[in-house]
Amino acid sequence: MPAVSILMPVYNAAPWLGAAVESVRRQTWRDWELLLVDDGSTDETLTVAARYAQGEPRIHLFPRPHQGLVAALNWGLSQASSPWIARMDGDDLMHPRRLEEQLLFAEAHPPLTVIGCLVRCFPRRSLREGMERYERWLNSLLRHEEMVADLFVESPLAHPSVLLRREALEAVGGYQDHGWPEDYDLWMRLWLAGAKFGKVNKVLHFWRDRSDRLTRTDPRYSVRQFRELKIHYLKHSFLAGREAVQLWGAGRGGKEWARHLEQRGIRVVRFVDIDPAKIGRTVRGVPVIAPQELPRHRDVPLLATVGVKGARFLIRARLDRMGWVEGRDYLCVA
Repeated sequence: MPAVSILMPVYNAAPWLGAAVESVRRQTWRDWELLLVDDGSTDETLTVAARYAQGEPRIHLFPRPHQGLVAALNWGLSQASSPWIARMDGDDLMHPRRLEEQLLFAEAHPPLTVIGCLVRCFPRRSLREGMERYERWLNSLLRHEEMVADLFVESPLAHPSVLLRREALEAVGGYQDHGWPEDYDLWMRLWLAGAKFGKVNKVLHFWRDRSDRLTRTDPRYSVRQFRELKIHYLKHSFLAGREAVQLWGAGRGGKEWARHLEQRGIRVVRFVDIDPAKIGRTVRGVPVIAPQELPRHRDVPLLATVGVKGARFLIRARLDRMGWVEGRDYLCVA
């Protein structure tokens, strides 16, 4: 039994697959198996994969009909023989010490279920500002408490960079397709099951940013579907048993949140905003109040929906000064 099973689903990744596999072969931790699941590629991916699998007993190739990423992930998971699953994409690169660092970190922190690491997006010259900002935010979250605090803001882990306990992954039903991001959905289900997250504070994964990546082209990764996922899991956690909510942010984002919440049976009773032009007016038929009025409305949970740079920090600071407890009285969702 190898110490770790590396799960790498691939689809039309021929131009980059060789470098990805070579980065696995250069690992300082030698006790691994690589599960290469080809999801019905129509380019030379299968040929490249077969060349690497030939004569290398640690590389197992599974050609499959094209059924999508979730099916490929679950097939690979069913073939894994290790208690640890390391995710890897066919166009990314592993730092030579990634497996060693993550497995040693797991040994030193036995309660952890999911272990990530810092990531470096590339190629830098074409990296968009939004991706740079996401990379900085992602790398700022190291401890379980930090990731959970921002769990409803965005996915706090880069999926291809993580090491997971296979037992925990299987216990929550493996990967699932609900029409939204499969990795973000997994983090939510693991969190609800009591899983603990952590990260090695080192750049150990190099994450390729491509214009044709699924997160840019597939409707499952749209803003709308991210919001649908968040509302689904809010109703299973922070908003469980609650029928009303108040939103900090009466702008476009807040209005969209209100519309989707109301469609899911959660009534928005008021908005909170700092814009004098909005305070005292109504949005979608409910009043807009100033933050200083919030102490009178502490009985209703609050969602902070403002995604403007720096706003989350300021909103948290103000609510904390009022004695509101994050996770109990309010949550940031943007």
